[in-house]
Amino acid sequence: MNDAFINDVIQGMLPYLDNLQLEKLKEVLNKEINLMDIVVKEEQEADNNEYVNRFISSKKIEGCSNKSLDYYNKTIMKLLSSINKDVRHITTDDLRKYLSEYQMNNETSKITIDNIRRILSSFFSWLEDENYILKSPVRRIHKIKATLCVKDTFTDEELEKMRDATENLRDLAIIDLLSSTGMRVGELVTLNKDDINFIERECIVLGKGDKERTVYFDARTKIHLKSYLDSRNDDCESLFVSIRNPKRRLQIGGVEILIRKLGKSLGIKKAHPHKFRRTLATGAIDKGMPIEQVQHLLGHRRIDTTLMYAMVKESNVKAAHRKYIG
Repeated sequence: MNDAFINDVIQGMLPYLDNLQLEKLKEVLNKEINLMDIVVKEEQEADNNEYVNRFISSKKIEGCSNKSLDYYNKTIMKLLSSINKDVRHITTDDLRKYLSEYQMNNETSKITIDNIRRILSSFFSWLEDENYILKSPVRRIHKIKATLCVKDTFTDEELEKMRDATENLRDLAIIDLLSSTGMRVGELVTLNKDDINFIERECIVLGKGDKERTVYFDARTKIHLKSYLDSRNDDCESLFVSIRNPKRRLQIGGVEILIRKLGKSLGIKKAHPHKFRRTLATGAIDKGMPIEQVQHLLGHRRIDTTLMYAMVKESNVKAAHRKYIG
C-alpha cells in the first residue's frame, strides 16, 4: 500500500522534477512513511494495553479471582499480538480467522475455543458499553457447539482404597474433607483451623469472587480432622500444613500432587482434587437432592454449571423408565 502511494506521487511529479530530484523525493517519502508507521504502531500498542488494563480493573472490581484475571489478560493479549491491530479496528472476520487458526495450530477442543470466544465477547462488550467502539465484533460469533462428554467420578470403592492407602492423618483428613464437602481445592488450602465448627460439622469457605458460603462435612471427616489437628504441635494457623518443618500452609499444587500420586499407585484413572467435587454433585443429585440445593452447596452462580457436574447414571434412567413409563 505504501509503495503504491509513493509511486502515485512520483508519477504525478514527473513533469516537474528531474531524475535526481525524483530519487530524493522517493527517499524522503519512504523515510517519513516508515517513521509514521512506527509512531502509529507504538500508539496502537499503548492504546491496546490501556484498554486491556482498564477491562481487567473492571473485572477485578466485579470480584473475579486473580487466577481468572490472569487468564483473561493472557487470552486477550495473545489475540492482540496475533492480529496486530488497534482494538477499535478489529473485525468479526479477524476474530473468526484467529479462532479458526488457533484451534488448528494448537489442536485444542471446541470447549477451549468457546472459552476463548466468551472471554473475547466479554472484553469487546465492555468496550462497547464504555463507548470505545460502536459495536462488538463478537456479536455475530455464536456459541461454539461441542460434544458434552460424561466425565468420570470416583466410585465408593475407589474412595475407600484412597483412604486406606493414605500414609498420614493429614492426607486422610484432606480426602475426607474434599469428598464430603465438594469444596474447591483453592478453597481447601485457604482454610484456617479457626474456620472449622466441629459442633455443627461445618466451615465457611471463601469461594470465587470472594464470596463466602457454608459447607458441611460428615461424622467420619470430623473424627479424622480432629485426630489430625490433635497430632500437630505447631503454631501455624493454617488448617493443612506441610509434613516437614517448618510448617507452612499447604498449596494447591501440593494437594494436586498428593491426589495424583495416590491415584496412580492405586490404578485410579484421572485422580485429581476436582473429581471429588464432581463425585459429590453427581451422588447428591442421584440420591434426590434438589438441584437448587446442590447449586448452593457448590457455590455456583448459574444452575447450568451445576448440571454440568451431574452425571446421570444409565441404570437410574432405566429404573425410572420402568417406574413411570413401562
